Amino acid sequence: MTEEPNNDTSAACKADGAQEKAIDVAVIGAGPAGLTAGLYAARAGLETVLFERIAPGGQLAQTEHMENYPGFPDGTNGFELAFSMKQQADRFGVRNVGEEVLGVDFTQNPKVLKTAFNEYRANSVIIATGARPRKLGLELEEELQGRGVSYCATCDGNFFRDKTVMVVGGGNTAAGDAIYLSRICKKVYLVHRRDKLRATAIYHKRLEDLPNLEFVWNAVPRKLVADEGALAGVRVEMLETGEERDIAVDGLFVAVGTEPNTEFLAGALTTDETGYIVAGESGETEVPGVYVAGDVRTKFLRQVVTAVADGALCAEEAAEYLAI
Repeated sequence: MTEEPNNDTSAACKADGAQEKAIDVAVIGAGPAGLTAGLYAARAGLETVLFERIAPGGQLAQTEHMENYPGFPDGTNGFELAFSMKQQADRFGVRNVGEEVLGVDFTQNPKVLKTAFNEYRANSVIIATGARPRKLGLELEEELQGRGVSYCATCDGNFFRDKTVMVVGGGNTAAGDAIYLSRICKKVYLVHRRDKLRATAIYHKRLEDLPNLEFVWNAVPRKLVADEGALAGVRVEMLETGEERDIAVDGLFVAVGTEPNTEFLAGALTTDETGYIVAGESGETEVPGVYVAGDVRTKFLRQVVTAVADGALCAEEAAEYLAI
Protein backbone atom coordinates (compact mmCIF):
# COMPACT_ATOMS: atom_id res chain seq x y z
CA MET A 1 0.00 0.00 0.00
CA THR A 2 1.37 3.41 -0.96
CA GLU A 3 1.62 5.83 1.94
CA GLU A 4 0.76 9.47 1.47
CA PRO A 5 3.74 11.80 1.96
CA ASN A 6 3.67 13.28 5.44
CA ASN A 7 4.90 16.86 5.03
CA ASP A 8 3.60 20.29 5.87
CA THR A 9 3.84 21.52 2.28
CA SER A 10 1.55 18.82 0.95
CA ALA A 11 -0.93 19.48 3.75
CA ALA A 12 -0.89 23.21 3.05
CA CYS A 13 -1.49 22.68 -0.65
CA LYS A 14 -4.43 20.38 0.10
CA ALA A 15 -5.89 22.99 2.40
CA ASP A 16 -5.57 25.56 -0.36
CA GLY A 17 -7.35 23.20 -2.74
CA ALA A 18 -10.22 22.79 -0.29
CA GLN A 19 -10.61 26.57 -0.28
CA GLU A 20 -10.65 26.63 -4.09
CA LYS A 21 -7.39 28.59 -4.10
CA ALA A 22 -5.07 27.81 -6.97
CA ILE A 23 -1.26 27.88 -6.87
CA ASP A 24 0.25 30.75 -8.87
CA VAL A 25 3.06 28.69 -10.42
CA ALA A 26 3.39 24.90 -10.24
CA VAL A 27 6.81 23.60 -11.28
CA ILE A 28 7.02 19.91 -12.15
CA GLY A 29 10.56 18.59 -11.69
CA ALA A 30 13.45 19.75 -9.49
CA GLY A 31 16.46 19.58 -11.76
CA PRO A 32 18.44 22.73 -12.64
CA ALA A 33 15.61 24.03 -14.88
CA GLY A 34 12.89 23.46 -12.29
CA LEU A 35 14.91 24.84 -9.38
CA THR A 36 15.77 27.98 -11.36
CA ALA A 37 12.16 28.43 -12.45
CA GLY A 38 11.08 28.10 -8.84
CA LEU A 39 13.71 30.58 -7.67
CA TYR A 40 12.72 33.22 -10.24
CA ALA A 41 8.99 32.76 -9.75
CA ALA A 42 9.14 32.89 -5.94
CA ARG A 43 11.51 35.87 -6.03
CA ALA A 44 8.91 37.66 -8.18
CA GLY A 45 6.44 37.27 -5.33
CA LEU A 46 4.44 34.42 -6.84
CA GLU A 47 3.24 31.47 -4.77
CA THR A 48 5.42 28.72 -6.17
CA VAL A 49 5.14 24.98 -5.52
CA LEU A 50 7.69 22.50 -6.81
CA PHE A 51 6.74 18.85 -7.38
CA GLU A 52 9.51 16.25 -7.26
CA ARG A 53 9.11 12.58 -6.35
CA ILE A 54 12.80 11.96 -5.57
CA ALA A 55 15.79 14.01 -4.43
CA PRO A 56 16.27 17.35 -6.23
CA GLY A 57 18.99 17.95 -8.78
CA GLY A 58 18.03 15.61 -11.61
CA GLN A 59 20.93 14.32 -13.69
CA LEU A 60 23.10 17.15 -12.35
CA ALA A 61 23.12 15.54 -8.91
CA GLN A 62 24.63 12.40 -10.49
CA THR A 63 27.51 14.29 -12.14
CA GLU A 64 30.81 13.91 -10.34
CA HIS A 65 32.65 16.87 -11.87
CA MET A 66 31.52 19.76 -14.08
CA GLU A 67 34.07 21.86 -15.91
CA ASN A 68 31.87 24.00 -18.15
CA TYR A 69 29.50 25.72 -15.72
CA PRO A 70 30.44 29.42 -15.54
CA GLY A 71 31.90 30.78 -12.32
CA PHE A 72 33.90 27.71 -11.28
CA PRO A 73 37.45 27.96 -12.71
CA ASP A 74 38.42 24.58 -11.24
CA GLY A 75 35.09 22.93 -11.94
CA THR A 76 32.47 21.92 -9.41
CA ASN A 77 30.73 18.85 -8.06
CA GLY A 78 27.30 18.33 -9.60
CA PHE A 79 25.61 17.20 -6.40
CA GLU A 80 26.92 20.20 -4.48
CA LEU A 81 25.80 22.61 -7.20
CA ALA A 82 22.32 21.06 -7.26
CA PHE A 83 22.09 21.27 -3.46
CA SER A 84 23.06 24.95 -3.57
CA MET A 85 20.35 25.60 -6.16
CA LYS A 86 17.81 23.90 -3.90
CA GLN A 87 18.88 25.98 -0.89
CA GLN A 88 18.62 29.18 -2.91
CA ALA A 89 15.13 28.34 -4.17
CA ASP A 90 14.04 27.47 -0.62
CA ARG A 91 15.36 30.78 0.68
CA PHE A 92 12.95 32.67 -1.57
CA GLY A 93 9.98 30.64 -0.39
CA VAL A 94 9.53 27.83 -2.91
CA ARG A 95 7.33 25.15 -1.36
CA ASN A 96 8.17 21.51 -2.06
CA VAL A 97 5.76 18.63 -2.55
CA GLY A 98 7.31 15.16 -2.55
CA GLU A 99 4.76 13.67 -4.92
CA GLU A 100 5.04 12.54 -8.53
CA VAL A 101 2.67 14.20 -10.99
CA LEU A 102 0.98 11.30 -12.76
CA GLY A 103 -1.50 13.19 -14.92
CA VAL A 104 -2.62 16.66 -15.97
CA ASP A 105 -5.69 18.41 -17.31
CA PHE A 106 -4.78 21.56 -19.20
CA THR A 107 -8.27 21.97 -20.68
CA GLN A 108 -9.41 23.48 -17.39
CA ASN A 109 -8.43 26.85 -16.03
CA PRO A 110 -6.86 26.71 -13.45
CA LYS A 111 -4.89 23.73 -14.68
CA VAL A 112 -5.13 20.45 -12.77
CA LEU A 113 -2.19 18.31 -11.63
CA LYS A 114 -2.91 14.79 -10.39
CA THR A 115 -0.69 12.74 -8.07
CA ALA A 116 -1.33 9.40 -6.40
CA PHE A 117 -2.69 11.23 -3.37
CA ASN A 118 -4.14 14.59 -4.39
CA GLU A 119 -5.26 16.93 -7.13
CA TYR A 120 -3.69 20.37 -7.28
CA ARG A 121 -4.89 23.43 -9.17
CA ALA A 122 -2.47 25.96 -10.66
CA ASN A 123 -2.89 29.12 -12.68
CA SER A 124 0.35 28.43 -14.56
CA VAL A 125 2.55 25.35 -14.94
CA ILE A 126 6.23 24.96 -15.77
CA ILE A 127 7.22 21.45 -16.86
CA ALA A 128 10.86 20.63 -16.12
CA THR A 129 10.79 16.85 -15.80
CA GLY A 130 14.03 16.31 -17.69
CA ALA A 131 15.10 13.07 -19.29
CA ARG A 132 16.24 9.63 -18.17
CA PRO A 133 19.04 7.41 -19.50
CA ARG A 134 18.17 5.39 -22.59
CA LYS A 135 18.58 1.64 -22.21
CA LEU A 136 20.24 -0.76 -24.64
CA GLY A 137 17.16 -2.94 -24.97
CA LEU A 138 19.05 -6.19 -24.44
CA GLU A 139 17.76 -9.38 -22.89
CA LEU A 140 18.57 -9.57 -19.14
CA GLU A 141 19.18 -5.80 -18.98
CA GLU A 142 16.31 -5.21 -16.56
CA GLU A 143 17.15 -8.24 -14.44
CA LEU A 144 20.81 -7.24 -14.13
CA GLN A 145 20.19 -3.60 -13.24
CA GLY A 146 21.78 -3.19 -9.83
CA ARG A 147 23.60 -6.50 -10.38
CA GLY A 148 26.26 -5.18 -12.72
CA VAL A 149 24.28 -2.97 -15.10
CA SER A 150 24.14 0.73 -14.26
CA TYR A 151 23.23 4.03 -15.90
CA CYS A 152 25.10 6.25 -13.42
CA ALA A 153 28.85 5.91 -12.96
CA THR A 154 29.07 8.40 -10.11
CA CYS A 155 26.24 6.62 -8.28
CA ASP A 156 27.49 3.06 -8.65
CA GLY A 157 31.14 3.24 -9.69
CA ASN A 158 32.51 2.63 -6.22
CA PHE A 159 30.88 -0.81 -6.17
CA PHE A 160 33.36 -1.81 -8.90
CA ARG A 161 36.55 -0.54 -7.31
CA ASP A 162 39.55 -2.55 -8.57
CA LYS A 163 37.30 -4.46 -10.97
CA THR A 164 36.84 -4.51 -14.75
CA VAL A 165 34.04 -2.48 -16.29
CA MET A 166 32.67 -1.42 -19.67
CA VAL A 167 31.23 1.94 -20.71
CA VAL A 168 28.98 2.05 -23.78
CA GLY A 169 28.54 5.36 -25.61
CA GLY A 170 30.44 8.05 -27.45
CA GLY A 171 29.24 11.37 -26.06
CA ASN A 172 30.36 13.58 -23.20
CA THR A 173 28.60 11.47 -20.59
CA ALA A 174 30.28 8.28 -21.73
CA ALA A 175 33.67 9.99 -21.88
CA GLY A 176 33.25 11.50 -18.43
CA ASP A 177 32.12 8.16 -17.02
CA ALA A 178 35.13 6.39 -18.48
CA ILE A 179 37.54 8.94 -17.01
CA TYR A 180 35.90 8.73 -13.60
CA LEU A 181 35.86 4.92 -13.60
CA SER A 182 39.48 4.71 -14.73
CA ARG A 183 40.51 6.24 -11.40
CA ILE A 184 38.90 3.50 -9.31
CA CYS A 185 38.64 0.46 -11.59
CA LYS A 186 41.35 -1.94 -12.69
CA LYS A 187 40.32 -1.87 -16.36
CA VAL A 188 37.83 0.14 -18.41
CA TYR A 189 36.56 -0.76 -21.89
CA LEU A 190 34.96 2.09 -23.84
CA VAL A 191 32.68 0.69 -26.54
CA HIS A 192 31.39 2.94 -29.33
CA ARG A 193 29.56 2.10 -32.53
CA ARG A 194 31.72 4.46 -34.60
CA ASP A 195 35.46 4.95 -35.00
CA LYS A 196 35.46 8.35 -33.32
CA LEU A 197 33.79 9.77 -30.23
CA ARG A 198 31.12 12.45 -30.43
CA ALA A 199 32.41 13.86 -27.15
CA THR A 200 33.94 17.33 -26.94
CA ALA A 201 37.55 17.38 -28.13
CA ILE A 202 38.97 18.05 -24.64
CA TYR A 203 37.97 14.54 -23.60
CA HIS A 204 39.82 12.78 -26.41
CA LYS A 205 43.36 13.46 -25.21
CA ARG A 206 42.49 12.63 -21.62
CA LEU A 207 41.04 9.28 -22.62
CA GLU A 208 44.00 8.40 -24.84
CA ASP A 209 46.38 9.04 -21.94
CA LEU A 210 44.64 6.62 -19.57
CA PRO A 211 46.80 3.48 -19.20
CA ASN A 212 43.93 1.26 -18.04
CA LEU A 213 41.43 2.22 -20.74
CA GLU A 214 40.88 0.28 -23.96
CA PHE A 215 38.79 1.60 -26.85
CA VAL A 216 36.56 -0.87 -28.66
CA TRP A 217 35.65 0.93 -31.87
CA ASN A 218 32.88 0.11 -34.36
CA ALA A 219 31.20 -2.22 -31.92
CA VAL A 220 27.79 -2.62 -30.30
CA PRO A 221 26.70 -4.81 -27.38
CA ARG A 222 24.52 -7.72 -28.47
CA LYS A 223 24.24 -9.94 -25.41
CA LEU A 224 24.68 -9.73 -21.66
CA VAL A 225 26.22 -12.75 -19.97
CA ALA A 226 25.21 -13.55 -16.40
CA ASP A 227 26.64 -15.86 -13.78
CA GLU A 228 24.75 -16.63 -10.58
CA GLY A 229 22.45 -13.67 -11.09
CA ALA A 230 25.17 -11.07 -11.71
CA LEU A 231 26.75 -9.65 -14.84
CA ALA A 232 29.79 -11.62 -15.96
CA GLY A 233 30.43 -10.29 -19.43
CA VAL A 234 29.20 -8.59 -22.59
CA ARG A 235 29.20 -9.97 -26.13
CA VAL A 236 29.82 -7.22 -28.68
CA GLU A 237 29.50 -7.32 -32.45
CA MET A 238 32.36 -5.81 -34.44
CA LEU A 239 30.42 -3.94 -37.10
CA GLU A 240 33.15 -3.88 -39.76
CA THR A 241 33.64 -7.65 -39.77
CA GLY A 242 30.49 -9.04 -38.23
CA GLU A 243 32.58 -11.00 -35.77
CA GLU A 244 31.57 -11.27 -32.14
CA ARG A 245 33.83 -10.70 -29.16
CA ASP A 246 33.15 -11.76 -25.60
CA ILE A 247 34.51 -9.34 -23.01
CA ALA A 248 34.53 -10.37 -19.35
CA VAL A 249 33.44 -7.46 -17.15
CA ASP A 250 32.04 -7.00 -13.67
CA GLY A 251 30.12 -3.84 -14.50
CA LEU A 252 28.42 -2.25 -17.50
CA PHE A 253 27.74 1.49 -17.57
CA VAL A 254 25.31 2.57 -20.28
CA ALA A 255 25.58 6.13 -21.62
CA VAL A 256 23.80 6.10 -24.98
CA GLY A 257 21.61 9.16 -24.65
CA THR A 258 18.36 10.02 -22.93
CA GLU A 259 14.59 9.76 -23.26
CA PRO A 260 12.22 12.53 -22.11
CA ASN A 261 10.01 12.09 -19.05
CA THR A 262 6.73 13.00 -20.73
CA GLU A 263 4.51 9.95 -20.30
CA PHE A 264 2.40 11.65 -17.62
CA LEU A 265 1.20 14.22 -20.17
CA ALA A 266 -0.77 11.60 -22.13
CA GLY A 267 -1.08 13.84 -25.19
CA ALA A 268 -1.85 17.07 -23.30
CA LEU A 269 0.96 18.83 -25.20
CA THR A 270 2.50 18.37 -28.64
CA THR A 271 5.71 16.33 -28.71
CA ASP A 272 8.14 15.53 -31.50
CA GLU A 273 8.74 12.03 -32.87
CA THR A 274 11.09 11.19 -29.98
CA GLY A 275 8.76 12.43 -27.23
CA TYR A 276 10.31 15.82 -26.44
CA ILE A 277 7.79 18.63 -25.87
CA VAL A 278 7.57 21.16 -28.69
CA ALA A 279 8.15 24.64 -27.27
CA GLY A 280 9.50 28.03 -28.30
CA GLU A 281 12.75 29.54 -27.12
CA SER A 282 10.95 31.14 -24.17
CA GLY A 283 9.41 27.80 -23.24
CA GLU A 284 5.89 28.64 -24.40
CA THR A 285 3.64 25.80 -25.56
CA GLU A 286 0.36 25.77 -27.46
CA VAL A 287 -1.50 25.97 -24.12
CA PRO A 288 -1.52 29.47 -22.60
CA GLY A 289 0.04 29.43 -19.15
CA VAL A 290 1.95 26.18 -19.67
CA TYR A 291 5.71 26.34 -20.25
CA VAL A 292 8.54 23.86 -20.71
CA ALA A 293 12.13 24.17 -19.47
CA GLY A 294 15.29 22.10 -19.68
CA ASP A 295 16.08 18.76 -21.27
CA VAL A 296 12.44 17.74 -21.72
CA ARG A 297 11.81 20.27 -24.52
CA THR A 298 12.91 20.36 -28.13
CA LYS A 299 16.24 22.20 -28.27
CA PHE A 300 19.66 22.10 -29.88
CA LEU A 301 21.84 21.98 -26.75
CA ARG A 302 20.99 20.13 -23.54
CA GLN A 303 23.34 21.40 -20.84
CA VAL A 304 22.95 22.64 -17.27
CA VAL A 305 23.63 26.21 -18.39
CA THR A 306 20.83 26.08 -20.98
CA ALA A 307 18.50 24.40 -18.50
CA VAL A 308 18.86 27.20 -15.94
CA ALA A 309 18.34 29.77 -18.70
CA ASP A 310 15.15 27.96 -19.72
CA GLY A 311 13.94 27.98 -16.12
CA ALA A 312 14.45 31.73 -15.76
CA LEU A 313 12.70 32.46 -19.06
CA CYS A 314 9.71 30.27 -18.21
CA ALA A 315 9.29 31.92 -14.81
CA GLU A 316 9.31 35.36 -16.42
CA GLU A 317 6.81 34.22 -19.04
CA ALA A 318 4.56 32.79 -16.32
CA ALA A 319 4.74 36.04 -14.36
CA GLU A 320 3.69 38.03 -17.43
CA TYR A 321 0.86 35.60 -18.13
CA LEU A 322 -0.45 35.88 -14.57
CA ALA A 323 -0.30 39.68 -14.73
CA ILE A 324 -2.67 39.84 -17.72
